[in-house]
Amino acid sequence: MVMEILISLTLLFVGIAALVVIHVCVVGRAFRRGYEQSGFAQGGFKMISSDDLKQIPCFEYKAAADRGSSPVDCVVCLENFRMGDKCRLLPNCRHSFHAQCIDSWLLKTPICPICRTRVSPSKVGVILKDGSSVSSDVAIELT
Repeated sequence: MVMEILISLTLLFVGIAALVVIHVCVVGRAFRRGYEQSGFAQGGFKMISSDDLKQIPCFEYKAAADRGSSPVDCVVCLENFRMGDKCRLLPNCRHSFHAQCIDSWLLKTPICPICRTRVSPSKVGVILKDGSSVSSDVAIELT
C-alpha cells in the first residue's frame, strides 16, 4: 500500500514537471517569435531596414589639400578613405564610414561603431560645421 502511494506521487510529480516544461517551451517560442517580428533584437534597439539606410546621407570623399594630419580611416573595415570613395555620414553623431561597410554593420546592429549612439535615419539633412546640408552626390572633406 505504501509503495503504491509512492509510485502514484512520483508519477504525479513527473507529469506536472513534464507539463511545466512543455508550457515553458511553447510560451518561450511564442515570446521569441513576437520579439523578433517586432524588430527589437539587439539591446532593445529597433532594427534598421534597407529603406531606412537609403535615407542616411552619402557623400563622395575628398582628401584634404595638406596631408599633414593622419589619414582618415573607416573603423569598420580599417581602410583609409580614398578620393572618390562613397561614404555615409551618420545623422546623430556625424561619424563617417564607407557606405558599404556601415550599411552591413547597421543591418546587424543599429548603433554607431565608434560612439554607440543609436542611429536614427529619420534625421535626414544633417547640418555640417559650415552650415551646408549633406545629401547624396555631395563631396565633403573630412579632417
